Amino acid sequence: DFLFVENVGNLVCPASHDLGEHLRVLVLSVPEGDDKPAKYPKAFRTSQILVINKIDLLPYVPFSVERATEDARLIQPRLSVLPVSALHGGGIAAWCTALEQARRTMLAGVPDQVIS
Repeated sequence: DFLFVENVGNLVCPASHDLGEHLRVLVLSVPEGDDKPAKYPKAFRTSQILVINKIDLLPYVPFSVERATEDARLIQPRLSVLPVSALHGGGIAAWCTALEQARRTMLAGVPDQVIS
């Protein structure tokens, strides 16, 4: 089972709160710009996965996946980066695989009596 908590607003507030999550995923939308790692480093530092969303818009907006990835990994070197297009389905399978792998890893460390 998964529980997703979406924080609304800018990228400053969500990074400041511990929600007791097992995994922190940051969604960076292509139209918002590739400068966000430099602007909001704490959000990137506290995340394990970066989903770069709306990659189908790359031909139409000034956004560099490479720049965003490099800048994000300067802040969080172990960050997994998953480019995704919900419109065309690109990257969705990798995103689902990453979530399932994180779930299995988390459950592997939980005693059986807690899981049942």
